[in-house]
Amino acid sequence: MEKEPITINGLENLKKELKFLKETKRPEIVSAISEARSHGDLKENAEYHAAKEQQSHNEGRIQEIENSIATANVIDVTKLNNDGKIIFGSTVSLQNLDTNEKIEYKIVGKDEADLKKKLIYFKSPIGKGLIGKNKGDLVEIKTPNGMKNFEIFDVKYV
Repeated sequence: MEKEPITINGLENLKKELKFLKETKRPEIVSAISEARSHGDLKENAEYHAAKEQQSHNEGRIQEIENSIATANVIDVTKLNNDGKIIFGSTVSLQNLDTNEKIEYKIVGKDEADLKKKLIYFKSPIGKGLIGKNKGDLVEIKTPNGMKNFEIFDVKYV
């Protein structure tokens, strides 16, 4: 199995979600199944079928998280010497040269990526385009929305 990089924060969030799914969500679903079963005929019992489907989704997510944790390669960038190079886990301050918008992204693993929180997957077009670049570089990145031009202002290992 291939190791997947993850930040310390990302690993902690996965562990919290796993604990919630196992200790809170799973018992709630079991209780809902039990309640629905007590209503009689299971063939036409929508509550029972909905609870069973919810159980299936929950167990699938638990397996997914357990697999992610088992294959995690935890990277702590705070312990690395910052030479201005963009690496996995670094936080990058950019300016979009086409719109003059200033943006800050943290480059993370697949389980942590959330564009709304400015956490981008290292294998995304922008993530791939930034990895290996340095503070002060001008970068042209091909995205699904066309070419984007950025200037890298700062690289932090936080």
